[in-house]
Amino acid sequence: MNLPIIKKTFFILLLTSFCIKATAQSTHVLWYNQPAEFFEESLVLGNGKLGATVFGGANSDKIYLNDATLWSGEPVNANMNPEAYKNIPAIREALKNENYKLADELNKKIQGKNSESFAPLGTLEINNSEKGKAVNYHRELDISNAISKVSYEMAGIKYTREYFVSAPDQVMVIKLTSDQKGALNFDINLKSLLKSTVEVRNNILVMTGFAPIHENEGYTLLPKYKDVKERGIRFTTLIQIKKTDGKITNSRETLSLKEATEAIIYVSVATSFNGFDKNPATEGVDDITIALQNLNKTFAKPFDKVKENHIADYQKFYNRVNLDLGKTTAPDLPTDERLLRYADGKEDKNLEILYFQYGRYLLISSSRTMGVPANLQGIWNPYLNPPWSSNYTMNINLEENYWLAENTNLSEMHLPLLSFIKNLSVTGKVTAKTFYGVNKGWASAHNSDIWAMSNPVGQFGKEDPSWACWPLSGAWLSTHIWEHYVFTQDKEYLKKEGYPIMKGASEFFLEWMITDKNGKLITSPSTSPENKYIAPDGFIGATMYGGTADLAMIRECFDKTIKAAKVLNTDSDFRTKLEAALSKMYPYQIGKKGNLQEWYFDWNDEDPKHRHQSQLFGLFPGDHITPLKTPDLANAAKETLEIKGDETTGWSKGWRINLWARLWDGNRAYKMFRELLRYVDPDGKKTKTPRRGGGTYPNLFDAHPPFQIDGNFGGAAAVAEMLVQSDENEIRLLPALPDPWESGKVKGICARGGFEIEMEWENKMLKKVSVSSKTGGKTTLINGDKKENVVLKKGDRKEINW
Repeated sequence: MNLPIIKKTFFILLLTSFCIKATAQSTHVLWYNQPAEFFEESLVLGNGKLGATVFGGANSDKIYLNDATLWSGEPVNANMNPEAYKNIPAIREALKNENYKLADELNKKIQGKNSESFAPLGTLEINNSEKGKAVNYHRELDISNAISKVSYEMAGIKYTREYFVSAPDQVMVIKLTSDQKGALNFDINLKSLLKSTVEVRNNILVMTGFAPIHENEGYTLLPKYKDVKERGIRFTTLIQIKKTDGKITNSRETLSLKEATEAIIYVSVATSFNGFDKNPATEGVDDITIALQNLNKTFAKPFDKVKENHIADYQKFYNRVNLDLGKTTAPDLPTDERLLRYADGKEDKNLEILYFQYGRYLLISSSRTMGVPANLQGIWNPYLNPPWSSNYTMNINLEENYWLAENTNLSEMHLPLLSFIKNLSVTGKVTAKTFYGVNKGWASAHNSDIWAMSNPVGQFGKEDPSWACWPLSGAWLSTHIWEHYVFTQDKEYLKKEGYPIMKGASEFFLEWMITDKNGKLITSPSTSPENKYIAPDGFIGATMYGGTADLAMIRECFDKTIKAAKVLNTDSDFRTKLEAALSKMYPYQIGKKGNLQEWYFDWNDEDPKHRHQSQLFGLFPGDHITPLKTPDLANAAKETLEIKGDETTGWSKGWRINLWARLWDGNRAYKMFRELLRYVDPDGKKTKTPRRGGGTYPNLFDAHPPFQIDGNFGGAAAVAEMLVQSDENEIRLLPALPDPWESGKVKGICARGGFEIEMEWENKMLKKVSVSSKTGGKTTLINGDKKENVVLKKGDRKEINW
């Protein structure tokens, strides 16, 4: 027996197994070797209402707290500018006379108040009594169970922390342990940027306060809030410690634990928000009682049971989709270093999977409160004056938040948006009449808030029409209702709730449109979101007529409303009206550069590379432009994207990736996907060679910049769009598969018609596909030149070796 050879073989095997372990990059864990210093390095948790931003500091841990229902303001007075509509004829006359400068000025008369702001609830601090240098520090977020952990050693003692926010129990839980008896000594403090009081009652740290009544004028800093009685949303935060040993003490505003080995901190939050149309001060829910009930119920349960319930509840959504993109040779690195390496062009397929699943994680964590969809920052905002009020920006951003809801198998997370659209349809009836002089249906504009504000913004004539004056969001949002139906086949929802809202949106546009000199239906006045044209006389303006984006969205709105009416076998006369209007609408125009025109005339943009690409709505998220059905328009859309280029903001990049996927150009989509994951430094970080622009922060948050969550959602949706595309009749498999994803498998991607897909591919060739039906139905599977007709009963599955 040759012992040296055996030893050598054993050593090689050991080394090989170590190398395999060392290169096993995670598809579901974000991890770091240091605490977060900036917001864009923190790890976020949420149960769809309570949001927590964890920094994970060793000596002092900071956690920002948010509640999805804590906003400034109160129910909106939709009738704020009752005679605004009287200016519409004068604007139309100016446009008819091609006097665009006058039209721009007059359009400012069609403005109301700005939106309210999503407010920061407060900051929880856990301060250790012993100060020292932490070694062997590790911080992570496991998105497969929605749990964050911190571990480190100090003075020879190992400390661990575990954090999660439970949806079943509606509390945040933090478990702290030390590996030496009695080594836990810490204080807990609470503070808020809002008007609030903090005190300790019965060993419970209590913070109560209220959000301000204000309009965030021009997004500038505000004066100190006035104490207004019987107005504004109230909030309560309760914190209690459960100990195994040690002693709990307190001062007036601090809760302390001395000489403990293990402790659990419970954080319970509630607000008085009781719906978009209820005064939260006089008709609000009892936030103090709700917070106390949730705290008491959870406190009485064993920690393991609370954790088990949290994981089970979260995983029933998260585990629906699995993605594998084949072998990776990427080394095992902390997430920030991993991003930097990826930005240098290196391969890391598991980072791409992590980013996709992180998008799904964020939606589960931020969108579970009816009537309160995820906002510009999801539910994670630490600022008193957040960027763009952290509001609902409805000329792309709110909608982009929900592009992944249905196709990545998170239909339940779509419901907060759908119920919010219902609220908009209520205030929007007043908006339609008073701002636009339309007596049927409902309208909503560019910005909104928790109060379902539907008016055009602009502070009553102070803001630029390019973004303030835009009444089209009702058309865009109503298509989400159809999307929910066509993925779920929930006819009951469509009949009782969805279709009447879609019909209302269509009714508004039927009456809003006018005919141009050639008898074609157009909108007037019209703008193209946030972009400006250069008129022949050199005037740079926004107000126009017959904008392509307007007509694209109305086409989609009418088309989906017709389909919904057919499904329900109702409103045949109304369907006929919509069909007639569709046939009379001003058609798409292809410009001299081969691009899809943005304006009625073939005019240049003030900014040819503008971040918005609203004229391409019909390609994505709409579906009436396709390479197969409308090749000329698809080619014009492609040329538009070429002219705009690939360099843009985070959310815009997310949209463009989906557009390239719809053009079936997987490699171009993938190129931009990689750019979306380009490392961006935290906003406040000072470096010699700063990395700025659109991309991804160290914690995988999307950099607009600043942080906007829509890029995360748009990027994740695009991954699904590259793998599966569908309509009511067919499902395209691997329609935009990029070369680097030559082999892989996916399970759980949803397709229109109520189908779910599982498939496997090798060398870019589809090998196996399994399709199942939630409700029963037929579809045609398409991959390349091959087609397969499938008819399934409810719950049935069909497997095909392709």
